[in-house]
Amino acid sequence: MKTNAIIFALAIVVSSIIFGYAVINRNNPQGTINVTGLGEQNFTSDLIVWEGNFTRESSNIQSAYANLEKDRLSVTEYLVSKGIPEEQLVFNAVTTNPQYQQNYSKDGRFMGQTFTGYQLNQSLVIESNEVEKVEKISREITELLNQGIAFYSQQPRYYYTELESLKLEMIAKATEDARIRAERIAQNSNASLGNLISANMGVFQITGQNSGEDYSWGGAFNTSAKNKTASITMKLVFEVN
Repeated sequence: MKTNAIIFALAIVVSSIIFGYAVINRNNPQGTINVTGLGEQNFTSDLIVWEGNFTRESSNIQSAYANLEKDRLSVTEYLVSKGIPEEQLVFNAVTTNPQYQQNYSKDGRFMGQTFTGYQLNQSLVIESNEVEKVEKISREITELLNQGIAFYSQQPRYYYTELESLKLEMIAKATEDARIRAERIAQNSNASLGNLISANMGVFQITGQNSGEDYSWGGAFNTSAKNKTASITMKLVFEVN
């Protein structure tokens, strides 16, 4: 009997402690703050990739190839004279396309086709850290037309070789921006910022400066502008005390 009374008394004390703790936590609920921070950085590309191609046509494939080889030597000589090291000139394999003339009758009926010769094409790729030099050459390459070379230049593409380091800087900036936003929200609510619960990185974007380029859900990666802007978002969740 005495033992049962002692057990009953202990149960009442333990229940009181548990109930009191529950009341304290109920009166001091912990909320969360969800914030998104932005990190941005302007930078200038330090790598340029430029491509072009030239063609020759002839009814005789040997003649077409011989003329294309002469053009290749002329293109090489021209670019080397402009300061491009010959080892940076990467010529791709020659492609051959048979050419045909479509024949129609006077009333518009298709009458078959006639073989007219071959078109041979060779492309060239230059990858260089001398961005301004190659950029200038890409605009002046039409000078080859005066030598009878049908050279077609493509728009240069611009890249940045320190992209991974830049990305880490953007993550740090975005995280700090989000933390400052969270602190201000907590202060305005007469609370204090607690522990970080979670952090999620948004999409890394690279857009051209002053281009009005739209952001993409999958991440924009601009290669047409030399001057770019990198940005990333970080979504953080904090406890509130």
